[in-house]
Amino acid sequence: MAPTTSSAITLKINGQNYPLTVDHRTTLLDALRERLDLTGSKKGCDHGQCGACTVLIDGRREVSCLNLAVAAEGREITTVEGLARGDELHPVQQAFLDLDGYQCGYCTPGQICSAVAVIEEHAAGWPSAVTGDVRPEAGPPPLSAEEIRERMSGNLCRCSAYVSIVQAVSRAADTTAGQRRIEPAGTEPLGSGDTGRTADAEAAA
Repeated sequence: MAPTTSSAITLKINGQNYPLTVDHRTTLLDALRERLDLTGSKKGCDHGQCGACTVLIDGRREVSCLNLAVAAEGREITTVEGLARGDELHPVQQAFLDLDGYQCGYCTPGQICSAVAVIEEHAAGWPSAVTGDVRPEAGPPPLSAEEIRERMSGNLCRCSAYVSIVQAVSRAADTTAGQRRIEPAGTEPLGSGDTGRTADAEAAA
């Protein structure tokens, strides 16, 4: 019997389950775009170097062009379509709109998904390559422009909207920090793949 080259899987994306049969070689990016019509994630270099296809998997940012769809089964996937809560944009999306953190908009969904994770990583105290004091007891470093540039360096913008992107991430971080202070205990933070997000919410661009 010839070995099978495809599998029936169920992907949990933006709080919804999507059953589909995929070739074992199908990337998560191609499954999102070509099979599920979730076209917010963009195909840029297709080599994991530009960040245009960035999504959140179990709350962490990953490039979907280098992840196989079959390997994503059982994991929480959040795309840019799932960041908003109904008609209310995620703070990162709103900041990108308010501060013109894009030009052509092609890289924007990946920039936004990466920025959501950057804010969560920083709040959790994760250091970056430019963090001066990496001791756990030091706590999160100030989210300076230098920190943001380093943490967002895996996402390329060919239009060079970097100045506005840094400003947008900084503003969104302040907004998200404020929401954490007023949310009741046990409330899931924005950008963590909760089921309250809709699958049809649009990208900020």
